[in-house]
Amino acid sequence: MLSIFALPVLLVTDVPVDPDAPGARKLLLDELAKPEYAAAKPTLIDRIAQAIQDWLGSFRAPEDGSVPDLFPLVVTVLIIGLIVAAFFVFGRPRLRRKSQAAGALFSDADDPRTSTQLRASAHAAAAAGDFVTAIEEMFRAVARQLAERTVVSVTPGTTAQEFAVRAARAFPEHGDRLARGARAFDGVRYLDQPGTREGFDEIAALDRDISSARPSRLERVADQGATL
Repeated sequence: MLSIFALPVLLVTDVPVDPDAPGARKLLLDELAKPEYAAAKPTLIDRIAQAIQDWLGSFRAPEDGSVPDLFPLVVTVLIIGLIVAAFFVFGRPRLRRKSQAAGALFSDADDPRTSTQLRASAHAAAAAGDFVTAIEEMFRAVARQLAERTVVSVTPGTTAQEFAVRAARAFPEHGDRLARGARAFDGVRYLDQPGTREGFDEIAALDRDISSARPSRLERVADQGATL
């Protein structure tokens, strides 16, 4: 019968003194998997900080007293400065413009042009191949002519979408075309979408059809001098 004093000897002999290669690999992996080893590993931030430190250290003055080559550092600083400057000069207005996806139909509240003048401007832009401006001006012509006819109430700050909803009440048969025109206007003006000949032609046809259509409902213009 084994005594209790022999038990530790048996337990020790269960662990191989000289494990084979697979066994040694398993023991090593088990050891490295312990939490204290994982905590000691450098994090991503540690590695980035070390890389930056090593990079900055490369610009130390040479031991022979010659002037260090600072050209890479100067170029890097200039590039970063240009990127930051470009963001503030070009990036922020672009983001602000895109955030106004439902912006005012007329950017200038004092725009005095009549529907005839806006229509002429649209056709001139289309002839020059500038369909972004052509779509903007033609949809404005649609809005201005309905304001001139006192069919739709137009006020400063009115958006293209708001105008389309109001005009659709007076011309329900053109409701879908008005909505598409408003989306095309917002797309080219506020979302930097390219204008197309097809998009311009559709709004130009809408302008012709509405100019000769009889509204089913009139909405009194509150201010004849107001602009969208």
